[in-house]
Amino acid sequence: MSTVTTPVVGSTLKPDLSNWDPENDETWDKKLAWRTLWITTFSMTLGFAAWYLVSAIAPRLNDIGFDLSTSQLYWLVALPGLAAGLLRLVFMFLPPILGTRVLVALSSALLLLPMIGWTLVARDTSTPYWVLLALSFAAGIGGGSFSGFMASTSYFFPKRLAGTALGLQAGLGNFGIGLIQLLTPWVVGFGLLGTAALTPESDSNGELVWLHNGGLVLIPWVILAVVLALLFLKRVPIKANFRQQLDIFQVKHTWIMTAIYLMSFGAFSGLAAQMGLIILNVYGDFPDAPNPLAFAFIGPVVGALVRAASGPLCDRFGGAIFTFIGGAGMAVGTMVTVFFLTPESVEEFNGFLTGMIIIFFFSGLANAGTFKQMPMIFPKRQAGGAIGWTAAIAAFGPFIVGMALTAMSPTAFFIGCSAFCVFCTGLAWFYYARPGAPNPS
Repeated sequence: MSTVTTPVVGSTLKPDLSNWDPENDETWDKKLAWRTLWITTFSMTLGFAAWYLVSAIAPRLNDIGFDLSTSQLYWLVALPGLAAGLLRLVFMFLPPILGTRVLVALSSALLLLPMIGWTLVARDTSTPYWVLLALSFAAGIGGGSFSGFMASTSYFFPKRLAGTALGLQAGLGNFGIGLIQLLTPWVVGFGLLGTAALTPESDSNGELVWLHNGGLVLIPWVILAVVLALLFLKRVPIKANFRQQLDIFQVKHTWIMTAIYLMSFGAFSGLAAQMGLIILNVYGDFPDAPNPLAFAFIGPVVGALVRAASGPLCDRFGGAIFTFIGGAGMAVGTMVTVFFLTPESVEEFNGFLTGMIIIFFFSGLANAGTFKQMPMIFPKRQAGGAIGWTAAIAAFGPFIVGMALTAMSPTAFFIGCSAFCVFCTGLAWFYYARPGAPNPS
């Protein structure tokens, strides 16, 4: 292996590696590439957990003494999506400017803001609503860093392994959504990490709840992610300033892939954030209504696992066909769900849950397919920018879905979502998946 390292002189922003080319076995360090993937993925998983922390806590805020309207709760859960989308527009430019080591360490450290913040405010029901909104926005840091992480990781792997590497990273990173939604209902039931002395909250039934544990549980792991990034990550010699990276917007495939990824990850992220509140608002008035927190994690976990598992298959068969099948399946899933959004009994919940799981399952296929496609469609540097940009727009998913559900009925929303899935699936077929497509990938 002839990968040459150069000493860091004066600043960690100088390249740690030189003569790096993943397409050439003589200048590619396989161990370094995979080490970078696992450390970055660990941080990304924590980032997604921080991003969806509010969605796990919000359904129980009124139980412990807050007095928030349905609209206010939707806004709290939607705002991290707005923040993530805006921050991804910044993070997408950072990999060639900061380098992987600084980018991952800094992004991980910033996760402490929402985690510590929600640990504190969950114990104080007098917290002003604007503070809750500010902390919801801060949670978007976890989603915003995705555009930087994925673009950065694309620099470390050859195209033949891009689907596997990016599929694993994105899929396991997405698992952070289900992780926080699964962990929170459990960890709020007891004192955590030696903090049992912290005053617990009381729910509407008079039972003690440690809702602040939702933010507290991940803090030690975030500190570990910072340390791992500083000790073991390096920077490859790929540089570009802000102006140079704007050339991706002159390529039509940037816009086509943006629409397709908005369909796949936009719907995945948006429905993952809002699923608990949808269950609460559609089925919450029935006797023996389902507990939103007991079901909200299922879809995100399914989508994340499918995305991770599909990466190697995309490398073998191409990403376009998976994008197409995923989009078609999402269209079917949204149509199925429509029939269970005006229920006459709680027994219809199983139909609703089935439709949602179909959506999440096929979103995993489409998400894996798109991230195999982009390194094939674009040159190396442009691929990083395209990945960052499409991910930025799709990160608005939780905000778009949240705002749509405050403006229209769930039925109208899912019908519109189905139509958008059909449109984007048609784009995937015409440009990439059909025999003789102008740009097969």
